Amino acid sequence: MQEGQLRYLVTGCAGFIGSTLTQRLLATGHSVVGYDNFSTGQEDFVRSARQHANFHLVRADVLDLKTLSDSMAGSELIFHLAANADVRFGVEHPRRDLEQNTIATHNVLEAMRRNGIDRIAFSSSGSVYGESSIAPTPEDAPFPVQTSLYGASKAAAEGLIAAYSAAFGFQAYIFRLVSILGERYTHGHVFDFYRQLMADPGRLYVLGNGRQRKSYLYVGDCIDAMLLAIERANDRVNVFNLGHDGFCEVNDSIRWICAALGLRPEIVYSGGDRGWVGDSPFIFLDTHRIRALGWKPKRSIQQGVLATLEYLRSNPWLLAARQ
Repeated sequence: MQEGQLRYLVTGCAGFIGSTLTQRLLATGHSVVGYDNFSTGQEDFVRSARQHANFHLVRADVLDLKTLSDSMAGSELIFHLAANADVRFGVEHPRRDLEQNTIATHNVLEAMRRNGIDRIAFSSSGSVYGESSIAPTPEDAPFPVQTSLYGASKAAAEGLIAAYSAAFGFQAYIFRLVSILGERYTHGHVFDFYRQLMADPGRLYVLGNGRQRKSYLYVGDCIDAMLLAIERANDRVNVFNLGHDGFCEVNDSIRWICAALGLRPEIVYSGGDRGWVGDSPFIFLDTHRIRALGWKPKRSIQQGVLATLEYLRSNPWLLAARQ
């Protein structure tokens, strides 16, 4: 391996953010071990990576500690992105978030300890703040009583990472993400709305009242922030909010999507100020900490929504793959 090149292991390498990160790392000359069980990851997302000499794919679950530990040998930093991504269905599968978010993170940390690896970057979530009374919400805001199984499992994973950092000298980068948009996006409101409108252009069913206020971030901007943080931040545990400096209502996103598709459907709301149990009606994170390192997003929220929509229109196979 040439000077300046590093060896990374990326869990969730066939997912939306993981595959985009993997592609970026390979393009900049690094070596990547991609780890994914393909429960939600897509073969197509790692097709180009598999043609690269510096990429090695491991098809396995993060809950398989032995395989994970063996695959991790020789890596210098772990990007742990594998997780349960279907946030809204937590109450239907209450153990899934625990296993795929918290226990899986414990396995990653244990595998690192066994291999003498001491750097981890973790994709957490703005959901850990619950329904914060502070907006925009800074990294040092007090954690509320958790109301989301997903948020609780991510908060627990963060706690494990911080504890392992103190106990075993790890250096950690914890990224609390808003909802991420862009190419290879396979779940969330843009996907759901587009799928509905393709099935019935005259009617759109919306969870909640449409006035939920959310911040979103384009995936390329998210990757930029992650890579900048691991290069420039040097604390033992580095926590960064990653989001935009604004937010939109769900109704704004609906308007952008329908205008781009040339549709004027009847909008039917389920009612209430949130879409599901544990959904926060207002997510807006303070990003001064990552901005102080020199980062700022290149795309607006509207541009991120429309880029996502264009990707879905250009890749109709994704609708069938997510049935």
